[in-house]
Amino acid sequence: MKRIHTGIDGLDELIEGGFPEGSSVLVSGGPGSGKSIFCMQYLYSGAKEYDEPGVYITMEEGPHNLWWNMQRFKWDLLPLEKAGKLKIFKFEPSPDMTDLEEQAKKIVEKAREMNARRVVIDSISAFSFWIENVAKIRYGIYVLIEELRKINCTSVLTSETLGGKKEYSRFGVEEFLVDGLVMLYFVPPHRILFVRKMRGTKHSMSVHPLEITEKGLVVNPREEILWEALRD
Repeated sequence: MKRIHTGIDGLDELIEGGFPEGSSVLVSGGPGSGKSIFCMQYLYSGAKEYDEPGVYITMEEGPHNLWWNMQRFKWDLLPLEKAGKLKIFKFEPSPDMTDLEEQAKKIVEKAREMNARRVVIDSISAFSFWIENVAKIRYGIYVLIEELRKINCTSVLTSETLGGKKEYSRFGVEEFLVDGLVMLYFVPPHRILFVRKMRGTKHSMSVHPLEITEKGLVVNPREEILWEALRD
């Protein structure tokens, strides 16, 4: 099985070398847990280190805000953008289910245009925010994941939670559709990472400390945190 390196220092050691190629991974967590940094670091590493073009689909923040938020890190993003290796696109969610499927097609079209190997959707919560029917939400996300799989993209989707250790997603269905689930927690002053699932992969069953450094997110794969330390 080919592995896609995450670019998150220490994470690949927990998941047998990286995400399985073509898989979809949900990154869930509360505010301040590091979801957007995780996403941009994943794309930056792919473009910079492995010549794998990436697309960042944002449903909330505009491209300018994302670039500005990442300035603290020592990432030379601009040359990658100019070279067509990393692109940010702002999409607007819609309450209409037909349009939800159409949005999925547009996302895949953007990925195909630049021959992307990595795709980020931040966040899937906003992507489905205007739809009250959970069955429609589930189907829309399923369509998106399957279409990305067809063009062999390894995708990362984010989902917002309130930060509790028993909350895995916004709508309670996302975690069942994806191949992997990475939970991020922020319990001041500590940040924490836990790989909840990763299909086809033997992964760590422990909870690990996570730091935000000047180079981005860093996981310590050799240290563990007690599960009881997380709030319900």
